[in-house]
Amino acid sequence: MSGILIGVDLGATMVRAGAFTPGGEMLAVDQVEIEARRGPEQGFQRLCNLVENLLSQTALHGERLLGVGVGSTGPVDALTGVIVNPGTLPGWEAVPLVAWLEKYFSAPAFLDNDAAVAALGEYWMGAGRGVARLYAVTLGTGIGTSCVIDGQTYRGAGGFHPEGGHQVIDPGGPLCYCGAHGCWESLASGTAIARNARAALVKHPDSILLRLAEGDPGRIDARIVAEAALQGDSLARGVIGRAAEYFALGLFNLLMLFFPEVIVLSGGVMHSSELFMPALGRMLQNATPYLPTSQVDIRLAQLGYYSGIYGAAYAIMRRVSPHDLGS
Repeated sequence: MSGILIGVDLGATMVRAGAFTPGGEMLAVDQVEIEARRGPEQGFQRLCNLVENLLSQTALHGERLLGVGVGSTGPVDALTGVIVNPGTLPGWEAVPLVAWLEKYFSAPAFLDNDAAVAALGEYWMGAGRGVARLYAVTLGTGIGTSCVIDGQTYRGAGGFHPEGGHQVIDPGGPLCYCGAHGCWESLASGTAIARNARAALVKHPDSILLRLAEGDPGRIDARIVAEAALQGDSLARGVIGRAAEYFALGLFNLLMLFFPEVIVLSGGVMHSSELFMPALGRMLQNATPYLPTSQVDIRLAQLGYYSGIYGAAYAIMRRVSPHDLGS
């Protein structure tokens, strides 16, 4: 081994970090609450304490820190290393995280959004190993997307990360916080599933959703809707079925645009992937004279909650010189 790579997943409530060898072996992992409301300076110190504890846990004091990669809830500016204006981290506007990290640890640092590094993690050590072109989709509270080509994250003009989750599927659909009507996220995300289920309860008072939510409609989330659907509840199955069709449609659009070898699916909603796979299978079988869509392999992510820290470590490794890696 020639040094230690640190990968960090900075979320709205938790910051998770892992220590890795350049070969992809995870030496240690830990997490703490970020407590964003206390401000970026205190949050940064919690992050640094977490990293220092990991370095201590490895008990490899002779191995130096090669760099720190961070995948953060966004938006972020990967070119300048700045957290821009995240709604999920209030008060963290214009935080120069890379500059702070490099000064604190005297080592290279890198920042990207969480969807991008999660995709890199699956490419490096997960469901995308050995694949040249991978498209990753995270289906959870929202929909995050990222395309990896030969180990590099695809970016648009100016280095901006494309927002596949906000492609418009139905112009007559619900208004999304992004300002568009009927974007993918507003139709197929976990948030959309919960919203649609709560709205449908008025006409389906016999649904088991209320029982699962302990009588409080406000507690209904995508997990509860999926559980009800698996138990055969007609309301829940209808809501999930519509979301699955919209999800398949958005995925088909991305497939036609990028045509990767593999699409990797992750996120909390994919814990009930069996409810979505029939619609995805039908989508892949759609005959098209242009592309053999049936050749695209849809896989579930393999790294789970760790995909972000793997990907962040891989991202910083790509920016460390071969000499530092011992090659």
